Amino acid sequence: MTSPSLALSAHLALLSSISFGGFPTVLPAVRNFVVGTHGWMTDRQFADFFAMAQSIPGPNMILMMSLVGWKVGGFPGAVASALATFGPPCAIYFAAYRLWDRFRNAPWQRIVRLGLVPVTMGLVIASGAVMARAADPGWRPAALTIAAAAIMLGTRLNPLWLLAAGGAIGGLGLL
Repeated sequence: MTSPSLALSAHLALLSSISFGGFPTVLPAVRNFVVGTHGWMTDRQFADFFAMAQSIPGPNMILMMSLVGWKVGGFPGAVASALATFGPPCAIYFAAYRLWDRFRNAPWQRIVRLGLVPVTMGLVIASGAVMARAADPGWRPAALTIAAAAIMLGTRLNPLWLLAAGGAIGGLGLL
């Protein structure tokens, strides 16, 4: 039987190797693994880790997976999760860039780029939906999320105002 930290790191290494458009595209699979399959944390904890990671500048998904690893296996779990999150894609990106650059004038490159756009967009939308479901346990938080998304799509309002409003609403205990 493998340790939880080793199982998590192996799963993160696999997911980071197949993610298109960055690690957020595989967040639904991570959430399912740590919350649904193994019960190592709750939906609320997962959403809180996501919120903390998003609020800090820098490589936020590496930070988030480190927090998940810390929850599962302490400091060694955090380090192993971070390495599993950025190690495999760095190696793959290096090799892929060398090949991509070698065949930079090949006609298939444009077709590949055009095909990856809808795949990446779909994965990002799916990740957003999973995170919204995890963070919105009732109708009021869900309504706030929908309203914030509508405002973002319909206006040119700076997103920091929406973050401040959401923080104020949550801080006042209105959710």
